[in-house]
Amino acid sequence: MAAEQDPEGRAAARPLLTDLYQATMALGYWRAGRARDAAEFELFFRRCPFGGAFALAAGLRDCVRFLRAFRLRDADVQFLASVLPPDTDPAFFEHLRSLDCSEVTVRALPEGCLAFPGGLGEGGVPGLEVPGPSLVATNAARLRLIAGPEKRLLEMGLRRAQGPDGGLTASTYSYLGGFDSSSNVLAGQLRGVPVAGTLAHSFVTSFSGSEVPPDPMLAPAAGEGPGVDLAAKAQVWLEHVCAHLGLGVQEPHPGERAAFVAYALAFPRAFQGLLDSYSVRRSGLPNFLAVALALGELGYRAVGVRLDSGDLLQQAQEIRKVFRAAAAQFQVPWLESVPIAVSNNIDEEALARLAQEGSEVNVIGIGTSVVTCPQQPSLGCVYKLVAVGGQPRMKLTEDPEKQTLPGSKAAFRLLGSDGSLLMDVLQLAEEPAPQAGQELRVWPPGAQEPCTVRPAQVEPLLRLCLQQGQLCEPLPSLAESRALVQLSLSQLSPEHRRLQSPAQYQVGGRPLQAPVDSLCAGASP
Repeated sequence: MAAEQDPEGRAAARPLLTDLYQATMALGYWRAGRARDAAEFELFFRRCPFGGAFALAAGLRDCVRFLRAFRLRDADVQFLASVLPPDTDPAFFEHLRSLDCSEVTVRALPEGCLAFPGGLGEGGVPGLEVPGPSLVATNAARLRLIAGPEKRLLEMGLRRAQGPDGGLTASTYSYLGGFDSSSNVLAGQLRGVPVAGTLAHSFVTSFSGSEVPPDPMLAPAAGEGPGVDLAAKAQVWLEHVCAHLGLGVQEPHPGERAAFVAYALAFPRAFQGLLDSYSVRRSGLPNFLAVALALGELGYRAVGVRLDSGDLLQQAQEIRKVFRAAAAQFQVPWLESVPIAVSNNIDEEALARLAQEGSEVNVIGIGTSVVTCPQQPSLGCVYKLVAVGGQPRMKLTEDPEKQTLPGSKAAFRLLGSDGSLLMDVLQLAEEPAPQAGQELRVWPPGAQEPCTVRPAQVEPLLRLCLQQGQLCEPLPSLAESRALVQLSLSQLSPEHRRLQSPAQYQVGGRPLQAPVDSLCAGASP
């Protein structure tokens, strides 16, 4: 994955995407003769986003790409020279030209792993020692939990994202967090995200009904027999449909029907209708049925409809009722189960309504609410020094919440016999690792005394992924990381799945904030 073989890596790795004080401190270290001193940093966060009880670790691949491609080019060094003091020693800029990340080592939570904040100062399990939790991935996971496993979720927020990079990132981590697909074509090309989409109102309204397709003929799906004029066939079916629905044949908009015919000719095996350009009941629905039934006569099956306005839940119920009645009337059983997709500024509250039992909605498109995280636009990650040259370093402050835990650390996830999450344990790297089946004494954040827990399983959390600038093992694919998200979410107890407030659970008869990042006090014999 060298930078010269990775166009995406070159695009992502911009070394000056940093704060100015990193450059000024670099000059200070260099002048003090400390530019080569080994230092250890941790990245973590203090509170779970959205008032919930978990976050998802995401961004490791992007981080590793950045580090492996890191190199200051002449234009970068020249710009730094223009913003640093004019009397800066030219030798410092030669030093900058030689910098790379060939001596950097990274230990991190696996991509897609559950991540939790610390409750003891800044003592949470670090997401990264030298990516960190993703707000978008966490938001997507929350939306997936609300929607349940049966509804298909489509991310369609590219136009709402903060710039093209934000759009690509949002599409990638929405998929990692549990969405089924994205409308973002670049996310499909670069990241392997399944892409999906319907059509826009502009396509429908661009047709007036007077258009004549250059080739209106469509061959049967089986490939045998003469072609059929689809527009003429749809017009015949429109009369039957309107009679069935109690509508006049002139009521459905002819331009909408022409748009549906044009789309069906282009995608006979993937025809879908956007129903609300004019009137769902009097135009969109009968026009869709006419074209879908014409296709059905040729052996094709429509793949869905979409609603983008109005009471989505109620309209979906009414449309399903019409589909069932038409399926019986025209003896086409497949029509009963044509998927119904909805969109239109869907947030958590609207999603919960659409996902309720008895809902006829099958596919839910979400844009703004997933890519911009409107409930909490930022996570508040912290990046702190914990050791220099192997010696611990600590930040002391009058604000206890901002005190740091010094030293190099190890972290472990403790699981129950059913695979459910008990807690995360944070300890010094030199302490013995906790063992499955052995009683462990831990200090919960803020507690006055320790408590004990006996885990059935113990998983190390911080994996060595980059050592001296070299990958220790291949990074997981996006699909593999997404599978880890699904496994991680399955480990959450019902209390942990609560989305509006931190959950409480019992360990050893004591209520603890869940999940807990504890400072390990050593295993009891």
